This record gives sequence, structure tokens and C-alpha cells, in this order.
Amino acid sequence: MIYNFNQGIGWASSGVEYAQVYRAKILRRIGKEAKFIFTNMFPEENIEHLTENIGFLDSEIIWLYTFFTDCKISSVTYTLEQLEQTFEHKKYHASREKNVVTYMFPGINCYYKAYTVNDAEDRVHRVEMISNGCLIRKDYYTYCRSYSEYYAPLDHKGHLYLRRFFNEDGGTAYEEIIDGDAVMYQFPDRCLYSKGELIGYMLSCLNLTKRDVVIIDRSIESGRAVVQNAAPARLGVVIHADHFNERNTDEHHVRWNNYYEYMFSQNKRVKFYVTSTDVQNRLLKKQFKEYKGVSPRIVTIPVGSLEELKIPARARRRHSLVTASRLSGEKHADWLIKAVAAARERIPDVSLDIYGKGPEEARLKELIQKLNCGDYVRLCGQKKMDEVYKEYEAYLSGSTSEGFGLSLMEAAGSGLPIIGFDVRYGNPNFIDEGKNGYLISVRDEMKEEERIQRLTECVIRLFTKADMEKFHQHSYEKARPYLTEQVEKKWQEVLK
Repeated sequence: MIYNFNQGIGWASSGVEYAQVYRAKILRRIGKEAKFIFTNMFPEENIEHLTENIGFLDSEIIWLYTFFTDCKISSVTYTLEQLEQTFEHKKYHASREKNVVTYMFPGINCYYKAYTVNDAEDRVHRVEMISNGCLIRKDYYTYCRSYSEYYAPLDHKGHLYLRRFFNEDGGTAYEEIIDGDAVMYQFPDRCLYSKGELIGYMLSCLNLTKRDVVIIDRSIESGRAVVQNAAPARLGVVIHADHFNERNTDEHHVRWNNYYEYMFSQNKRVKFYVTSTDVQNRLLKKQFKEYKGVSPRIVTIPVGSLEELKIPARARRRHSLVTASRLSGEKHADWLIKAVAAARERIPDVSLDIYGKGPEEARLKELIQKLNCGDYVRLCGQKKMDEVYKEYEAYLSGSTSEGFGLSLMEAAGSGLPIIGFDVRYGNPNFIDEGKNGYLISVRDEMKEEERIQRLTECVIRLFTKADMEKFHQHSYEKARPYLTEQVEKKWQEVLK
């Protein structure tokens, strides 16, 4: 079995989660059974809805908190009717606004708020119980009640002090006692005094053997517990971002990225590290040798793969640009909007479609409105992109940090030239300067206005001077090593 450790997942997932989905598909194809373990709480969503949405199978998911119960990973099927049958007081008034159903009980200073999975359905994700104006409990459901949270009033707010996790029959499996940042997990036969101990206990329950492999995708919070409890399984670490801080590194000392520092210190226990590009592989090997005097096993395996190269059946939309990413600050979609708006003066029909969701969405909408560019710059939301890229002429990236760039790989696999900054490691991996796009040199002190200007210049240059057919063909050639059959061989080799 291959166990893969992560923390969270959301509707607007990061590249780490998408990389895990790609890996899940590869492992299925090569006949390797795998589980993907998530260690965060998910109070606003049912974890199955999030993992199923991105492409995981329910059978592949382990959630730390229900691992110790007999409740299965499942979509929400518990209904309002089932909830109503549990009410002690049979007289009530129900009103609904969108996905919130409020139950009022005459003569009792208590009411319930049931949150359904959407505005139209009666499937219940959670129920909040309010007494005398204070939140006292939340119940969470899938096909049964999976856990409850208990609150006490403190500083005019509901203070969470207990979580109780249930088995299918409604019996208590264990409890999490909470006091600020301090937690204790109480089982029938033991008490655990940190989340790390809980993770360690889970690993001990897996009864790992030498045939098992444990892969860490995010080590913050769980790394130490996994390293201490994974034996005798083989331990691997996947590196998803730049692994060091160049500014704080000199000839005597390397400043590792906080996400990887502990895992690098454990190089004697880690059987293999995985980078997604050869450039990062070579650099990391050099740094381990130079700064630590060790030569751990480091392999290059792309975090994604392509089932096939996507060839458009009809002509690409002229002068059309696309970008796809989580809408967060480091992706700098605002720079792209400003650059395309400026390029419009030279390329009257240039357009940009932005795919993705994230915290910057509202700000980007405001910027589009401010620049009056809504007729040619669109926010297109989250979408499965496999068949989308090939409709466009080129891909535009504003990211200043890209460990690999799944969207870059997918864009290249659809033959798109790419414009992006010359930053480690994704853009130089997929862009050959002047052959299938442009790499923009950047300096730390480079102002935003200059970065936007350089993006604008490259967009104009691409659409006025480049041989687009040659650029398309070169992107296809860059993408060939990322075909699934090639990536399968790499995983088979490291897991044998």
C-alpha cells in the first residue's frame, strides 16, 4: 500500500492536491493500491464532496478524524426528514432561505439551523443548535451523524471545547477535548495529548510493513509524527515548491524552505525525494552535497501527466490568451489583466480568459470593471481544462513562483506557446525562449509597472512577429516526455 499525506483540500485546490490526483490515476494504472490521507478539519464542507470533485475515489481517501470510527467516506445523504424525526419536540415551525432551514420550537428558547448541501436539495451537512441566543452544539452528517462539536459562551462568543466522533450506530468512538491551542484525544483505552500523537497512533494502527510506502506531500504539522512512526515502511517526500530561499543562502549556509527543512534533516530516514523537474533535482543534489555532505536519492517525476496531446479540430480563436490557476496573490492575475488591456492598443482583438477560483476573485472583478475590459477579459470560474486549452492561441502566466506548473504542462500539451517570468522551476521547464514562447527576466527590485510592461511587450511580440505554427509544434514536442506512459515508468521504478 502507498499512503500519501496531505493536510487540506478545497473547492479551489492548490497544485499539491491536483498533483496528488494525477498520482492517484497513475498508481491505479500501474496496479499500485494507494490511500490519500488528509489531516485537516473540514467544518464547512464534507470532505468527500471536495475529494470527489477533484477526481479521487472514495475508496482512496482516509480522513484522520474518521479513521478511528467505522464511518465510511461518503457523500451527504442524510435528509431533513431524517433530522426532523430526531426532534424531541414534535411541534415546530420551519422556514428556509437558500440552503439554511431554521426550525423554531414554540415555548422553548431554542432553535436549530440546518445547512443543506445546496439551495435546492434536502441533504443535510450540518445542524447548529442555539439556546438562549448562544451556540451550544453543531452536528455533522454524511449518511449518519459523523461528529458533533460542543460550545460554551465565552467573551460573547461560542467557545469550542469538545468534539465527539461517532460510529455508525451512534455510539461514541472517541473525543477531542479542546482548550485553546491545547488538545487531548480520549479513547476508551488511551489518551493522546497532541495532534501529532493522533497521527502517530493512526500510523501504528495501519500495521505498516517493508512493502508499504509512505509519501509526504505536506510535512508541516504531520512530518515529525510520520517520520517517527512510519517504519518499517519506506518513506518518500515530494517537493512541490522552491525548496530554499536564495536571498538568505550563501557559500556557507543554505536556508531551506520551512516546509521542507525538517524533512531534509531526516535524509537518513527518507528513502527518496521527488522533484518535478531535472533542474531542481540537480540543484538539490548539489546543495545536499555542498552543505550537508550527503547524497540522498533524488528522482525526477513530473507531478502530472498527459493522457494525450490535444490537437484542435478547428482553428484556434485568433489572438486569444488563456491562464488557469488558483486566484491568489502570488499568481498575479491582475498583472495579466493590465498587460492585456495595454496590449489591446496594438492588438485590437486580443482577449484573455482566466480560469480558476480563489480569494482574489472579487478584486479581479473590480479591476476588470475599472479598466472597462470586461468584453475581452473574462473570469471563467473553475472548469475541467482538458479540452479547453486547445481553443486558444497562447498561455499567459504571471506567477513568480512555480515548482512545476500543471497548467503549463497542460497548455504545452495542447500546443500553446507560453509567456511567463524566468523563475524557478516551471516556466524554464516548459518554455524555450523564442521557440515556443518568451521568458521574462526579473529582478527582486523590479517594480510592478515594469513587469506588466514586459508582459505587454511579449504579448504584442508573440502576436505580431512569432511564427505561431512553429511555436505550436515546439510546445507539442516539449510536452511529449509528460505523456502518462512515460510518467508511469518513473513511478514504477521508484516504487519497486
